[in-house]
Amino acid sequence: MISGTGLFTPPESISNEELVASFNQYVETYNWKHRAGIEAGTVEPLQPSSVEFIEKASGIKSRYVMDKEGILDPDIMCPRLPERSNDEMSILCEMSVVAARQAIDAAGKKPDEIDAVLVACSNLERPYPAVAIEVQEALGIEGYAFDMNVACSTATFGIQTGTDAIRTGSARAVLMVNPEICSGHLNFRDRDSHFIFGDVCTAVVLENRDYCTRSDVFEIIGTRLKTRFSNNIRNNYGFLNRTHPETRDAVDKLFIQKGPKVFKEIVPLASEMIRSHLESHGIKPSHLKRVWLHQANINLNRMVCQRVLQTDITPEFAPTILDTYANTASAGSIIAFHKYHGDLTEGDLGIICSFGAGYSVGNIIVKRATLHP
Repeated sequence: MISGTGLFTPPESISNEELVASFNQYVETYNWKHRAGIEAGTVEPLQPSSVEFIEKASGIKSRYVMDKEGILDPDIMCPRLPERSNDEMSILCEMSVVAARQAIDAAGKKPDEIDAVLVACSNLERPYPAVAIEVQEALGIEGYAFDMNVACSTATFGIQTGTDAIRTGSARAVLMVNPEICSGHLNFRDRDSHFIFGDVCTAVVLENRDYCTRSDVFEIIGTRLKTRFSNNIRNNYGFLNRTHPETRDAVDKLFIQKGPKVFKEIVPLASEMIRSHLESHGIKPSHLKRVWLHQANINLNRMVCQRVLQTDITPEFAPTILDTYANTASAGSIIAFHKYHGDLTEGDLGIICSFGAGYSVGNIIVKRATLHP
């Protein structure tokens, strides 16, 4: 059962207009500094970006970030988040605690009634100690905790992992949290991707049916996960970078992707999995009241809707949040679920979907349920 969700939204937001102005100022400065090489044909000039290009390519209009000033400074173009001492709460933990408390409260639970904590996100700020254990300590939760990473599908993989723990009896209730500071691994000097990501944190409480204290919950009908290796979305940052310092700061240590290949390959992979997963439960696309799709690209989501669900993407059927939040990696479909599930009634079916680097694809089929004492 999904009995509660939570959402932390950073206080600062960057519009496409602001982002483009910063990027184009950087482009102008770069081309001026390299004018001799550009004129000689030895240096490739950078091309400016535009609001129209961004919105047509992605559907994104703005994004929330943990630091606006550093990103928009053409001399920095990176968030500036001061390093914290080991005695201070880490920034991922801080975000997680806000979203987690909302989710725990929505579930009608107290922290000591949660048995496990999963921090599931695309980028962790350290390898150990696990951020999940820090979140567990900050909330006063007993039991166990661990971190996990399957890039943009980590939240759906986290829901299945938590659900499996409940099914096997190792936990009665699991808190799954998705702190995403995607601006930290984004190359704001790359025209094709400088607009993609935003920052956020979501949280979900999963419970055994008999342990729920809320009457209005979402029953998890089925989960399905799939992975297939691909280099088309990649980030090569890691602890071994220091062993080859000559490439330590190369562009592949940030987010890189081959957009057209991703689009061509991920759509059929995700579409087939959604179709076959629904069929395995005897569910037709027309039976679905709502779909909470991965929030990466409006054109990708539109194609999935048309190809699998035989419908155009609409706010009522497939709500979109990437216009204001941008791509928030694993948290995107959970934001959509958090914001757009309250109007569903008992028996209504829906599906939470994710697809991203790996490739990794995850589906969670849910049904609005009313539990009676």
